[in-house]
Amino acid sequence: MIRNWSTAARTTLAAVGRLAPAGPSRRRAAPVTYTLITLCCLLFLISPAAGLNPVYGTGEELLAAQRAYFRRWGVIPAELFEDSPGSALTPATALFVHGSWVHLLGNMLFLYVFGAMTEERMGRLQFALFYLGCGYLALLGYAGANAHSQESLVGASGAISAVLGAFLFLFPRARVTSLLPFLFFLPLRFPAWVVLPFWVTLQWMAAGRAGDGPGVAYLAHLVGFGLGFAFAWVRFGRRTRVKSVPVAAPEGENQP
Repeated sequence: MIRNWSTAARTTLAAVGRLAPAGPSRRRAAPVTYTLITLCCLLFLISPAAGLNPVYGTGEELLAAQRAYFRRWGVIPAELFEDSPGSALTPATALFVHGSWVHLLGNMLFLYVFGAMTEERMGRLQFALFYLGCGYLALLGYAGANAHSQESLVGASGAISAVLGAFLFLFPRARVTSLLPFLFFLPLRFPAWVVLPFWVTLQWMAAGRAGDGPGVAYLAHLVGFGLGFAFAWVRFGRRTRVKSVPVAAPEGENQP
C-alpha cells in the first residue's frame, strides 16, 4: 500500500480550484521546473504504476509489480533508520515516483503553476538544490513521526509543498485563478496570500483526521511547506521580497 498525494490533489483541486499559471505576461524559461516535470512524467510512463508497459503484465501480476516498485524506490519509515545505505537514499528516489495518474497530474499541476516563478527568483542551481533538499527533509520528517510504519511513501508532494511555501513568501500578491465549487466553479482570481494559507489549513485539518492506515502523508506537506517558507525568509529576507508582480490573464480568460 502507498501513502501518496493523490487524495490530497483531488481534495485541493476541488476546494481551492484548478490553478492557472500566475506569472509575468512573458513567462521566462524555467529549465529546472520543466525538467522535473518531464522526468517525473517519463518515469511514471515506463513504470508499472502507469499500467501501460506490457512487460509488467496485467491483473495480479501487475499489482505485484507495482507493490515491488513502490517498496524498492519509495520510503518505508520502519526501514529508513536502519543501517542500510540504500534506505537512506529512498527519500530522494521517492520524489520521482508516483502512485497513480491523478497523483502525478495533481503534483505536476502545482509544480507547473508555482515552480517557474520560484525558480526564476532563486536561480536554477539554488532552486534545484532547494527542491531536492526540502523534499528529502519533508519525507524524512514524516518517516520520523511514523517510524514504525511499513507503508511505502512516494511522490513529490513534500518538495512541491516547499515550493508553495517559498512562493507565498516571495510572491504574496501574485494572483491565482481558482474555481470554487461553492461558487458554482466560477473562475476567480485571488492573491497567493489567500489561496496558499487556505491550502495549508486544509492540509492541517486533514492531518488531524488522518489515521494510521494507507492514505495521504499530510504531515509531509506541512513539513515541506514550512521548510520552503523558512528557507525563503532566511535566504531572501524582507528587503528582497516581491510584494507585487504583474500577472497576465491565463490563456482564454480574455476571450469573448
